[in-house]
Amino acid sequence: MKALALVEASDHVCARYRVSAFEPALDAAGWSLTVDGLAAGPIARVRQLRGAAGYDAVLLQRKLLPGWQAAILRRSTRRLLFDFDDAVLYRDSYDSRGPHSRRRAARFSRIVRAADLVLAGNDFLAECAAIHGARTDHIRVVPTCIATDRYRSKDETSSRDPMVRLVWIGSSSTMQGIERQRPLLERLGREFPNLRLRLISDRFPRFDPLPVESVPWSQQGEAIAIAGGDIGISWVPDDLWSRGKCGLKVLQYGAAGLPTVANPVGVHSRMIAEGQSGFLPSTEEEWVEAIRMLSADPELRRRLGRAARAKVEADFSVAAWSAGFVAAIAGSGLVPPPKNPTLGKAVPR
Repeated sequence: MKALALVEASDHVCARYRVSAFEPALDAAGWSLTVDGLAAGPIARVRQLRGAAGYDAVLLQRKLLPGWQAAILRRSTRRLLFDFDDAVLYRDSYDSRGPHSRRRAARFSRIVRAADLVLAGNDFLAECAAIHGARTDHIRVVPTCIATDRYRSKDETSSRDPMVRLVWIGSSSTMQGIERQRPLLERLGREFPNLRLRLISDRFPRFDPLPVESVPWSQQGEAIAIAGGDIGISWVPDDLWSRGKCGLKVLQYGAAGLPTVANPVGVHSRMIAEGQSGFLPSTEEEWVEAIRMLSADPELRRRLGRAARAKVEADFSVAAWSAGFVAAIAGSGLVPPPKNPTLGKAVPR
């Protein structure tokens, strides 16, 4: 049996974490997986879409095709899945035109109605699909998953360095979130002289007096770079785009055995257990207090980090979701991960 994934690019973060990570499980189940970046030109795109007829299942990831291209793909495909881990029906948080786009919404509605199965990265996205016409029994929540064996727990990489490192991983575009928190980060630098901010990215702004450690991102080095921190941080705006985010950086921090401090928006509140695997501060004072407690208490960091790692392994790991992903591709249902009766279910309207 053959499966084709049509993605933005084969090395795109979404393709790596939501498709390619499951290739060993597909292979073990007798499926071969081809991951192709969508062709850019119209002639090459049409040829590619028609070529989908040679596969038993086709997964289109995130891309909102024009209507005529979506129609070609649907006619060419025996089993069509649409996978998305962002609120692609809206514009992003930092677009000056605002979140709503008629063109995006229309294309999104067309593809989720046409798909045999919609794989949504969280409950908010699943509800978006249902509202836009997808049959509720054709929608499944499949979170972004982590191959935890790639990450060494912080317990294994501890040092006696007196410095405490906040760690943030992301790209130039998502960095706009923490840049909005510049006053907070500068305050942290003033109040905690032993604090550092480790940025794993492609751009490195300054937050004086909080010293910044600049770590250029690489696929091979990201896990080690994260484990070199002590406390993961994340902040997103409270808006439609952010509610669709799937919390990859929070999962990476947890896989590395770090507690996370993040504002309680979207999946943050689902991934982080307050006081058990991290903290969910809403105000600046709550942020400062969370950092104060964690920076002063290595044992608290270790305890919360172990709980965060256990949460990722149980509910957000490739191992927990491999059988379910294979079942989705094969059309034989979707198995939820252990000990979590809500994930993976059809979404009630």
